[in-house]
Amino acid sequence: MHDTADTEQLHSPNKDGTTMPDRVLVTGANGFIGNHVTPTLEREGWSVRRAVLRSAGMDNEVLIESIGPNTDWSGALEGIDCVAHLAARVHHKHEEHAVQLYHDVNVAGTLHLARSAAMAGVRHFIFVSTVLVHGRSNDGRPPFSEEDPPTPQGLYGKSKAAAEAGLRRLALENSMKISVIRPPLVYGAGAKGNFALLTRAVSLGLPLPFAAIRNRRAFLAVQNLASFILCRLTYPDTESNFEVFLVADQEQVSTPEFIERLGKASGKKARIFSVPPKLLSTMLGMVGQQSMQDSLIGSLQLNTSKAIAAGWRPQVALDEGLRLALTQHG
Repeated sequence: MHDTADTEQLHSPNKDGTTMPDRVLVTGANGFIGNHVTPTLEREGWSVRRAVLRSAGMDNEVLIESIGPNTDWSGALEGIDCVAHLAARVHHKHEEHAVQLYHDVNVAGTLHLARSAAMAGVRHFIFVSTVLVHGRSNDGRPPFSEEDPPTPQGLYGKSKAAAEAGLRRLALENSMKISVIRPPLVYGAGAKGNFALLTRAVSLGLPLPFAAIRNRRAFLAVQNLASFILCRLTYPDTESNFEVFLVADQEQVSTPEFIERLGKASGKKARIFSVPPKLLSTMLGMVGQQSMQDSLIGSLQLNTSKAIAAGWRPQVALDEGLRLALTQHG
């Protein structure tokens, strides 16, 4: 990653010739990812304004009633140089009935915020999307790259792909730079979803039927995601106003290896036994766990060469990321 000692080159001048920290608005600032991104930016000298739905009693908070097509962002964006848009609708108990909700928050809400940011003079807008824009698995194919056409899966992936398409059009009409980040499963202290389920299973010593899986999957420590966001905010060195990046840890490992190393990080030996992959896939499908079937059995490899070429390097290795996930408090 670029030397962060040089970050003052992007800081804004005051009238007296001194510099002031660049100001970044972070949406979802008290969520899982936001709880890691905001301190990372502050440590590097950024002035962070936290956009939150519920107050956490932190400094520089601005309360937003909701994120949607009619949100008033004028106060939150006043004096802001950059935006890191982390907030999104990710999970819903009855996803099939939540099409409008996903659209209002992830598509219309994102595009309304981006248009408001451009009108407010924001110079750089970062949008955290998802690797699900590519699909849930690349079995039998090369690792996904930014050049692959989107084949989104699920309401969440489709809503993020639609937001990306709208941002691409917006970038043609404005000078504001837009960086889209497509992460795989992000793990760390406070993570939910499959990582939380695996962590609990290993902690309880539950036997897991994944020993026969021979896949390869990308994962991303939340510290590495935060460092990439910092890298893009500080050094948006590109001629294009719209750039997409795939970001992942350096190691891309199998599901059983990830579970074993999760166990090692927790100080417990993971209990894994073998079930033929086809049988396991059928069993998960029968109980309505299609997303878990894809994310634990299939491969999901990413080509991260573009992010590396942009000057970024993962800050923590897989084992260190897992250790931090289990010992830090989000």
